[in-house]
Amino acid sequence: MNPSYLAYWPADTSEPVLETTVGSILRDAAAHAPNQIAAVAWAIVPGQRSTWTYAELLRDAERTAQTLLSRFEPGEHIAIWAPNLAEWLLLELGAGLAGIVIVTVNPAYKARELEYVLRQSRAVGLFYIASFRGNPMAEWVDQVRPGLPGLREAIALEHWDEFLASATATRPLPSVSARDPAQIQYTSGTTGSPKGALLPHRALTNNARLFAQLIDMQRGDVYGHAMPFFHTAGCVMATLGAIQSRATHAFIPAFEPARLLALIEQERVTHTLGVPTMLIAMLEQPLLAGCNLDALRVVASGGASVPPELVRSIESRFGASFCTVYGQTETSPLITTVRLDDAPADKAETVGKPLPQTEVKIIDPASREIVVPGAVGELCTRGYLLMTGYFDNPKATAATIDSDGWLHTGDLATMDSRGYVRITGRLKDMVIRGGENMFPAEIESVLIEHPDVVEVAIIGVPDPKMGEELAAFVRTGPTRPEVVALHAHVRENLAAPKTPRYWIFVDSFPLTGSGKIQKFILRERYLAGEYAGSALEVA
Repeated sequence: MNPSYLAYWPADTSEPVLETTVGSILRDAAAHAPNQIAAVAWAIVPGQRSTWTYAELLRDAERTAQTLLSRFEPGEHIAIWAPNLAEWLLLELGAGLAGIVIVTVNPAYKARELEYVLRQSRAVGLFYIASFRGNPMAEWVDQVRPGLPGLREAIALEHWDEFLASATATRPLPSVSARDPAQIQYTSGTTGSPKGALLPHRALTNNARLFAQLIDMQRGDVYGHAMPFFHTAGCVMATLGAIQSRATHAFIPAFEPARLLALIEQERVTHTLGVPTMLIAMLEQPLLAGCNLDALRVVASGGASVPPELVRSIESRFGASFCTVYGQTETSPLITTVRLDDAPADKAETVGKPLPQTEVKIIDPASREIVVPGAVGELCTRGYLLMTGYFDNPKATAATIDSDGWLHTGDLATMDSRGYVRITGRLKDMVIRGGENMFPAEIESVLIEHPDVVEVAIIGVPDPKMGEELAAFVRTGPTRPEVVALHAHVRENLAAPKTPRYWIFVDSFPLTGSGKIQKFILRERYLAGEYAGSALEVA
């Protein structure tokens, strides 16, 4: 029980932390439920659908592992750059069996983003799709590969069968420890510089298992979703949660509201998860009225604040229990979750209480002392769920995980005496747009490269659909460029969602005594309507 005088929640040890790996949970599922349908993959081409039983999934994952070991060594890093495809799933599971670390890459990335991740992660292999949603990915691979001498292999997933057939000999699969690294997932901190969170098998498998238990996912249930595999929501919560529940994991390549509704209806999905923007799009989809969603029991959401009216709409329109989750990549990913039997007010106003084996405290950012219940402070967590650290970045690791093992999330929150948490803001300079983390420094560094831009500041402003939108404040030289030119400049270098929607030209910025731009003042002025007549919008 949480002491009533402190915003602190001790780890609930009633559920054990298991010494499991990605490979061990798959082997266990295949041993105990060999004929249960394990996975259903809807292909990019409508109408194409692949299925595996758990026995078949283990067989194909082991073959993938053997092929990987014919080219790579245990402990090496391979990157996966593709939407949600069957091959992505097999690579995750096969690499887990082979003791190879996967590096997850957003398929919307452009050349400079791809090159950074491949270089920083020291990836020796890359698996990619030629193009997706207009992004010429093969072209970017050809462009960056000459500058990456450590990248030995670049394998197009269109040639998957040839890849599998290329293994010249088999070798025993290695012994993989639960504390070995399984993934590198890229995130960013206060500086906006991308950092690779090194996530061990034990953290990922246990976090997914505990999540699955809390949403009452059982053998024979169907977890259907469109959350990207390059996020922990897709490759951990969905993939590893379903395996440990002996449930069916059904997925589509990427989010399309009508297609996700079709998946839920046709595959008799019982559980799904989407960021608020996705759920709003599904509620607005005209086809919803004619969909039979009677199998759906649980809808989970996270990645951004969930408006209370959205909770009520989902439970009413979908006829399912709503569950808000909260976490971050560095915590594998979940820290707290609403319970299915929680009161409506807790579902609508909080992100629930900590998962088992998860210690949480709210501290004063200045004094580092634990605050009283209800007071705002920084949320910190400790336990099995933490990343090992940021890959090849000890300074950033030390700034995030303190000497007592507490990970500082950078999020502002309150906790009541029952352990229920409310997220109130962020210490980090980060914008959450449609569930995606946007880091202003990354966008600013691109805009400042434009010859007519002298200074720029990116902030997040409220948006009823996306949660937040990006607003760019720009100071130019004598020549003021057209907004469409700046918009195109960002699009050429970064993924489309990172392009600001609102553009405000200013003659000067509010500055601190040391000359830093005071972004909070820009945001206050924007919310007060001071820029209403000058903000230019580009959707």
